[in-house]
Amino acid sequence: MSDSDPLKTLFRELLLAVGMIGLLILALYAHTGSMPPLVVVESSSMVHDLENGEVGSIDAGDLVLVHNQDYDTIVTFAEATEVGNSKYGYSQHGLEGDVIIYKKNGEEGTPIIHRAIMEVIPNQIISPNRSVSSNATLSEHCPDGGTYDSESFDQDGKIGVCVLTWDVPGTDVKDVETVTVNFDGIQAGYYDCDRPAHANVESYLVVWQWQPQHAGILTLGDANKCSVDQGSKAVPGSSGVHSASGVVGPIRSSWLIGVAGGEIPWLGTVKLMVSGSDTPGTSHVPTSSFLILFALIASVLVLPMLAEPLIRRFVSGAPEFEQALIEQGKQYYEAE
Repeated sequence: MSDSDPLKTLFRELLLAVGMIGLLILALYAHTGSMPPLVVVESSSMVHDLENGEVGSIDAGDLVLVHNQDYDTIVTFAEATEVGNSKYGYSQHGLEGDVIIYKKNGEEGTPIIHRAIMEVIPNQIISPNRSVSSNATLSEHCPDGGTYDSESFDQDGKIGVCVLTWDVPGTDVKDVETVTVNFDGIQAGYYDCDRPAHANVESYLVVWQWQPQHAGILTLGDANKCSVDQGSKAVPGSSGVHSASGVVGPIRSSWLIGVAGGEIPWLGTVKLMVSGSDTPGTSHVPTSSFLILFALIASVLVLPMLAEPLIRRFVSGAPEFEQALIEQGKQYYEAE
């Protein structure tokens, strides 16, 4: 094949494109430590403006970087809104606290990307009955009381404890059997539910007499009006996020996929357009995302066509261009 063979040219360009994509993926992996390093947001649960969307928050159709981050480094809304806390003022994607990506109850399926609101950690613990099987009842695991947590460590280093009381970092809730936190700006930072107060329903988030199944993080989509993922046992009226095994519990470290980093807006809409019928598709994508995406695609297609004549005119007027033509003519006659 000659150098001008179209098949050879096509193969070379395809190879170059694959190489560039591979380098981009490797660079993103080096930056995030996760593979895949990007996820496409499918739902509107994190959309701040349901009609128009906004850059800086997470909208359906956005691509979000997934950072492989230690569980202990996650900053919750409660910590980021506590005056005097070393993490005070920390915010990501339009609100205080980190946004995390997790597997529902550690199971397979579409992951959830929601905000970390608060963490419950064991305070008083006692050792469980270790002679029973893993699927034993609570009373069998913890005959002396408490909640059995199969993944927390006992004082002797063994895994599995009976939790008697809980702490909530970032609040004044310490050493309690059931967790009640008012995110009213007094007991904890103010979390606006974006709903009117009526019939004993507050306008702010209230975690009420919650008995956590185990240690972990309570999570909430920014657009979900205080309907937390952990359901009505944590916040009355919450529908919760469900998996095959039931309502999602507090998010464990073993369920964590990563922490949401920077976003690449709009481009994930293309993937949603070709998603199967078992996905939401583009139903939750803000209208503005379509408009901006089509404008970007049009720019990529049109700008090179507009730029080529200008570049050609600029180059043709240069002395080097005339000299190149003369040299090319000489080579042609020498070949003849």
